[in-house]
Formats: sequence, structure tokens, C-alpha cells
Amino acid sequence: MLAGDQPLFLQIAQKVEESIVDGSLPEGARAPSSNELSAFYRINPATAAKGLGRLVDRGVLHKRRGLGMFVSPGAREQLRQERRTALAEHFVDPLLAEARRLDLDGEDVALLVRERAAGAEPPTRRLPEESP
Repeated sequence: MLAGDQPLFLQIAQKVEESIVDGSLPEGARAPSSNELSAFYRINPATAAKGLGRLVDRGVLHKRRGLGMFVSPGAREQLRQERRTALAEHFVDPLLAEARRLDLDGEDVALLVRERAAGAEPPTRRLPEESP
């Protein structure tokens, strides 16, 4: 369920974000409450509330007095843009830097990506203990 090196409240925020991005929690829908999240994940309600609060601070969720929290209009696109930017920063920029070191241009990189996307077999990865 929840595991990893990140604090639980961040993991809660990421789980809710993922539901928004994948469409299972659409814009305008009521988000799970901190009590619902705490019961489901077996964590302190304050921890769940902190995760939801981060999403409110970013405008992804908004509060309706007496009704709960709801997915804000435009939240899905906002999250998709944030993820697109993160994808570029964490994967595309390093890929292009390595391509420059190998004297590959943008077309060469695009061809590599298209070949992989078309189903070319990924390279076989050896476990460390299998290395020669």
C-alpha cells in the first residue's frame, strides 16, 4: 500500500494525484476525506490531512464548507503539465545530454525512441551477481 522513503503525507498526496491523473477521481468529484484515507491506509488522520492540505495549497483540491474536499476544475491538466515538466527534467534532459556526448542529433534520438516504442526488445539487464 504505502511504502518507500518518502514521508507518508507525500505518499497520500501522490495517491490522490494519481487518481486524478488516471481519471478515476474526475474534476468536480468529492475527494476521499482524511478519515477515509487514514482508515484505508491505517495511518494517523493528521498525516492524511497533511497530504490533502498540500493538494489544497497547490489548487488541485478545494474545500466546500460542510461537504468536504473536491477536485478543482483544471486539476487533471495541471497535474499532467507538472508531470510532463518533471519527465523532461528527469529523463529527457539527461537523455539529450548523453546524446550530445555521443554526437547524436535530435533525429537520431527520435529514431531510437520510435524504435523502442514500436516494440523493439529492451536490452537484457543482468543482476549484479550475474555480471562476468
